Amino acid sequence: MTAVLPDDLRARYPGFGGGRPPSDVELALRGRPLPADRARSWIVTAVVTALAAVVRLWNLGWPTDHGTPVFDEKHYVPQAWQMLRNGGYEDNYGYELVVHPPVGKQLIAIGEWLFGYNGWGWRFTAAISGIVLVLLVVRIARRLTRSTLLGAIAGVLLICDGVLHVQSRMGMLDIFLTVFVVAAFGCVVMDREQVRERLAEAVRKGWIGDDSYGPRLGYRWWRVGAGVLLGLACGVKWSGLYFVVAFGLLILAMDWSARRTAGVERPLRGVLRRDLFPAVATVGVLAVAVYVATWWAWFASETATDRHYVEITGQGGVLAGLLPDTVRSFLAYHVNVLDFHAGLHTPEGDPHPWESKPWTWPMGLRPMLYYWGNGPEAAGCGRDECVRATMLIGTPAMWWLAVPVLLWGLWRAVFRLDWRYAMVLTGYFAGYLPWFRDVDRQMYFFYATPMAPFLVLALTLVLGQVLGSASAGLERRGTGLLAVSLYVGLVVANFVWLWPILNGESITHARWEAELWLPSWK
Repeated sequence: MTAVLPDDLRARYPGFGGGRPPSDVELALRGRPLPADRARSWIVTAVVTALAAVVRLWNLGWPTDHGTPVFDEKHYVPQAWQMLRNGGYEDNYGYELVVHPPVGKQLIAIGEWLFGYNGWGWRFTAAISGIVLVLLVVRIARRLTRSTLLGAIAGVLLICDGVLHVQSRMGMLDIFLTVFVVAAFGCVVMDREQVRERLAEAVRKGWIGDDSYGPRLGYRWWRVGAGVLLGLACGVKWSGLYFVVAFGLLILAMDWSARRTAGVERPLRGVLRRDLFPAVATVGVLAVAVYVATWWAWFASETATDRHYVEITGQGGVLAGLLPDTVRSFLAYHVNVLDFHAGLHTPEGDPHPWESKPWTWPMGLRPMLYYWGNGPEAAGCGRDECVRATMLIGTPAMWWLAVPVLLWGLWRAVFRLDWRYAMVLTGYFAGYLPWFRDVDRQMYFFYATPMAPFLVLALTLVLGQVLGSASAGLERRGTGLLAVSLYVGLVVANFVWLWPILNGESITHARWEAELWLPSWK
């Protein structure tokens, strides 16, 4: 059975025009084509990204703690400065709290090299990452929704998220983890399209049924890109491993769906025989290889933290004589770091004042105070007593909708087989569910940073349904556009209201109290 395409869509399917129209199977595999506004879409992307640059870079060097880093910047900023001095590695034996891989701190060091040891220096690359994140989300949302308008809306929502705004203006690691994860997600989206296009070509040429397992899909560079980016994510924080597992399984699930849609006789076995090993190699093994490679400076040094751990401690271990001392020291270092994280539990009766547990994260019920200043250092509000504060707060107009949006997305993914929600929710839950594994661990709201872009993408998918399809009637489309516009305006207004406490602006005590909407925010 074949389907006839409208004339304006004929040229947008490879191999179509002059020949037979694509079959229903080809149409199902290829899905709705991208809008034919490539140049305009890049102009829109550039404008939204430029807006993000203005917002992220505005007064970037403020606040500081009398010229020194604030909150957890105090860990990573000095370590990045050590890396800049040493050539890429830390060597502070006296401190020894070097419990995260090197990539994020090396990126911070680039800004310190450009601008020096000051707020601009240690936050510059975080801000650039926050800007790149907006660009990525605009393009990914456009791919998912087939709408340049919705891509732009996703970018605006991302700009207006308080969590991503603050983390893009802090010398911490989570924004780097997030940008690598989202870039890897983009590669997974592109890989899905490439696979389905190759299967559609096999259907068109009539050899899809030559093998009951389906055809081999050839080399998949997008999947390789995902593996590299996930390896870099792990090189920032070990929590990147959760996304390695989640995205690897997602790729296999998308391969199964594609083979099934193409009419392959045994799609599951086809995935196991044709796709499993290459997926493990490119997403799993490659990610591990890239992760190990991120320690290049540690391996090349003689004085890096625990570089000669085995020789210094005299620990032989079961691998003595089987592996070089350098490799055993590397493994011992990782075991020590794992022990540190495993033992990082909340002291009974003495929790950190801004600690939070993962069940509070989806709605941002327990934010974090990064900076607080009053007295002369907070002057500027036009009153005798002023306050300056920087809080990590998820913009309520978005975060307070997380639960219904996630439930709607799960319904769409399970009962409507909407692959877009399935992919986005995979990213969201990969950054969320693993933290329930040990709820006694000391945890903070900034761990939710990688969840934020996927919340934005899920909201954008919902807004796309509210907007309605391009073929909907004028009245339906107009009503949908009005509702979407009002919501986006609400998010922007909410972000503007929070601006003073996202950026350490001088405000009155009354305004400070007005910013704290919930008792749990205090």
